Amino acid sequence: MTEVRLHIYDVTNSGSDKTNTTILQINKIFKDGIGLGGIFHSAVQVYGEEEWSFGFCEHGSGVFNCPSGKNPMYTYRESMILGRTNFSKLKVNQILQELSGEWPGSSYDLLSKNCNHFCDEFCERLGVQKLPGWVNRFANAGDAAIEIAENTALRLRQAKTEIVSASKVAYRFLVGVTSSSNGGNDSPGNSNRGSPRFQAAWFKTLITTGAKPSSSSETEAQDGSAVPQNSTQTMRQNFQDSERPQ
Repeated sequence: MTEVRLHIYDVTNSGSDKTNTTILQINKIFKDGIGLGGIFHSAVQVYGEEEWSFGFCEHGSGVFNCPSGKNPMYTYRESMILGRTNFSKLKVNQILQELSGEWPGSSYDLLSKNCNHFCDEFCERLGVQKLPGWVNRFANAGDAAIEIAENTALRLRQAKTEIVSASKVAYRFLVGVTSSSNGGNDSPGNSNRGSPRFQAAWFKTLITTGAKPSSSSETEAQDGSAVPQNSTQTMRQNFQDSERPQ
């Protein structure tokens, strides 16, 4: 049995001193100030003086190791003990070999498959607790935001298509009414249909009903675009779900 230690770094490898300074300020305010989280790199140490993590590379495995707390790419912040594993060193090495094959460097994604996600899975296989929520909270919130943005964009496109279709139908109808009126048909029905007042009222009614989004969870904004009523609630729920233990 041996302890499993998590090492945490501030992500300061942007290549820009200004950007790196900004990241440090964000981490200081959001993590140290209010405990929400920040932009971090993490690595796991178990047996020996090496830490294991995951990063991008074009070919081969993205799993790599370096001396604990000495990753030159980032600024070291802190470490914490996540528990003790019952696995032998031989079994831990076997787990690392499996993870190396399952986590190619080309699959790295900042929001959905980053170093913190790797450390979470490694810790789960070691039988210790996962990372504290604040370590990867910004990425989890990013997943929810992207999902909401994609769903919103889809609904806006659907509403726009319905509005355009309704407008085309209205245009063809109005052209037909105008042609009939100019043709000299003086029947009471046609004269009413051809009047400008009737045309305006009919067109307004058609657009109002035709542009109504197909989902009951949406309403029309003043500019005619469809806006989901429950975007805020959905994002909050997704954010809460991402924080629940798996």
